[in-house]
Amino acid sequence: MIYSCGYDPRGAQGYFELFRRTCDRSQRLWPVSFALRPREIESEDFAYWRLDMSGADWQTTTYYDFLRLERFIRSDMAASTGRQMFRALAWLADDVASGALLRIFRVSWRFGIHLLCFQLLLLAWIAVASAIAIVVGRILDGYFDFPLWMAIVSSLAVAVLVIVALRSVADKWRLTQISNSWTNSRRFGRGLPTWLDAAVDAGAQHAITVARANEVDELVVVGHSNGCVIACAIVARAMELDPDLGKNGPRMVLLTLGSVMPAVALHPAAQKMRTVVSRLATANNLAWIDCQASKDVMCFADFDPVAGIGLQVGKERCNPQRWPISFKDMIAPARYARFRRNYFRMHYQYIMAGDRPAPYDYLLLVGGPAAIAEWPKRARELMTKFGDGTFVTEL
Repeated sequence: MIYSCGYDPRGAQGYFELFRRTCDRSQRLWPVSFALRPREIESEDFAYWRLDMSGADWQTTTYYDFLRLERFIRSDMAASTGRQMFRALAWLADDVASGALLRIFRVSWRFGIHLLCFQLLLLAWIAVASAIAIVVGRILDGYFDFPLWMAIVSSLAVAVLVIVALRSVADKWRLTQISNSWTNSRRFGRGLPTWLDAAVDAGAQHAITVARANEVDELVVVGHSNGCVIACAIVARAMELDPDLGKNGPRMVLLTLGSVMPAVALHPAAQKMRTVVSRLATANNLAWIDCQASKDVMCFADFDPVAGIGLQVGKERCNPQRWPISFKDMIAPARYARFRRNYFRMHYQYIMAGDRPAPYDYLLLVGGPAAIAEWPKRARELMTKFGDGTFVTEL
């Protein structure tokens, strides 16, 4: 499988540790044995690790190819405060002027509020710096009898210093991370150059190589959060380069978890993103599973990612298969009350083990012997059979 993370600077090592902890927790929930091999760096584009799972009468091996985006993300986030501010303001202005933010609110007010909160944080950052600068200017002009021009220059200098001083707060509250993420996603959706193009090409070429080797049963491309934009584009690009992908060799699966892709496609100028979605929606050699959790405010829950973004592809449509999942089933009641208010933690639950067996389990989904396309239709049946150890590979 090929995994594309969201806009997260932790990189391959951070996600390997998260995966390891998930294995440890899942092993306590199911009568299944997990053996995780160490992480290896394959290239500048990919790291990989291997997971062996076994039950009473089955055994599987999953090759987890992690698409390395950290060098791009860390470079974005290391940019100067001035550059960060310019990017963030451009993103905000474009979302408002283009009507993209209004479109998002119309189809998912919860996602719209979450997005608006970060944009308001940006304005608050500027407002605090401006307010302090104005106060300093008035003090210099009124009490110290500075010339007006000197008071203005001093105020501007103070504003810049305050903005720079608050950068650490903006980083801690993920404002720079989110604004950089949307800056890149907006450019990509419109077909403008961005580093996402290189990531998509690397992922597509890797997918074709794996498919042609024909050594696996399923070729799964997984995207989480903003990574769903990349995962969708990887599959569309791979099918463009090799139209026989998924027809011969391994089954082709696209798994999108907590996707923010609709917010990219809802921009009026995001024709590239809508073209990608249209291609996937009509690809009969692909099983696209879209997992949505109602308690995740950072995704589009109860939402059709094709018709919902304004695409009408007619009778040829065969994707995606939507799978509404419940985090409440996975998390113990005592902890759920805390988790539901930690929106980022909740958003990562798709790729983490819970406290108790549930119809959705990330490791059983991507690493177990059941075909991924079967899970949305038979989740409770499969959960029961895994739980009591009666799963057999003939199911």
